Amino acid sequence: MSTPNSKIETCVIVGASHAGVNCAFALRKEGFEGQIIMYDVDPALPYHRPPLSKTYLTNEAGMAITPLKSVESYERDNIQLMLGVKVASIISDEKKVVLEDGSIQKYSKLVLAIGARPLIPLIPGLDTAKNVFPLRTVTDVEGIRKALEENTNQKVVVIGGGYIGLEIAASLKKIGTAVTVLEREERILARVTAPEMSTFFHNLHHENGVEVLTGKNVTSIETVFDSSTVVCSDGSSFQADIIIVGVGIRVNIELAQQAGLTIENGIKVDASVRTSDENIYAIGDCTNHHNVHYDKNVRLESVQNAVDQAKVAAASISGKDVVYNSIPWFWSDQYNVKLQIVGLSYGYDNIVIRKEEKEQPCFSIWYFRGNTLLSVDAINNAKAYVVGTKFIKSNQLVNKEKLADKIVNFKPINFIEPTSNLK
Repeated sequence: MSTPNSKIETCVIVGASHAGVNCAFALRKEGFEGQIIMYDVDPALPYHRPPLSKTYLTNEAGMAITPLKSVESYERDNIQLMLGVKVASIISDEKKVVLEDGSIQKYSKLVLAIGARPLIPLIPGLDTAKNVFPLRTVTDVEGIRKALEENTNQKVVVIGGGYIGLEIAASLKKIGTAVTVLEREERILARVTAPEMSTFFHNLHHENGVEVLTGKNVTSIETVFDSSTVVCSDGSSFQADIIIVGVGIRVNIELAQQAGLTIENGIKVDASVRTSDENIYAIGDCTNHHNVHYDKNVRLESVQNAVDQAKVAAASISGKDVVYNSIPWFWSDQYNVKLQIVGLSYGYDNIVIRKEEKEQPCFSIWYFRGNTLLSVDAINNAKAYVVGTKFIKSNQLVNKEKLADKIVNFKPINFIEPTSNLK
């Protein structure tokens, strides 16, 4: 592939969160000398989003937003940051984007880092209830904090027992708020982890004074004056001064659809994160890519995926032959517990649980399909996360009996299973 004449090129990036910002700066590192223009509807300087459900929410001194890059960094690298500006449409055959005010910007290459937005379920009464918040932006957090400040004895109901909902619950409990989590499924984290891990987090929240209730399908919200009642299909109801919705996200695919790009559970991209249009790339939460290691198409919602795809897009735009083949990883902080996850557990049929002798909870769950290690969930156990990452990347066969035996020293060499020992 020949290197494009970047001096006459313009790369337009739509979306200035982790994916978009990292792509812009990676382009400069790759030697791209053309114009880089970033658009984002959020007027705030691009910031780190993972702390939104944690330290941003609990910081008594107010919002301590950490920018992804300083203003000076954008100026130094000649990256034009257009905040509070919405891209309304794409004219792909003319390589132009149309802004909401009708103005037009031409591009040589276009990168869609348009992410996702909170999924707001169609629950009767939810749209008229007071103090209802998702948690996706700093504006959402500011709204929650303001509502809490109006009355320190607020009762909060969190709809959704996924990682975001549980992180919010832990953060609110930390500042003394009464919190109830309502999960529709029969266990929390049902779609992403083993029952044993669900039980651990359920108990963790119970021990910290958060009421976590499963099998609770919210059917309506009834509001009288400033107080709401959350009603479930089993007839149970819960008073709420604040309702936080954490039931998932909806991918922002409208621009891509309008441009005629291929959509399959997100914007479909190839190994170099190029879309069905050779001049348009897509990165981050909005994309569906083929994971080489697991040999399946996946759409990931993680900072790691956003950053790694951003680097691949920058390299590809700069004329390099690149393939996105990262092993996914994630994390979650709740109370004094750090969960680190590596790999994808989809399709597992057996697990190994290893517990360490420590004062605080310290264990790991290893997910296998047959004898193939797919994923590892590590609780307060960075070593298990590191070893698991190494084994997954190398397709290492693991001796499950030794792995489960806490007496066996936790060294990678102790768990390596010779191929000849497998039946």
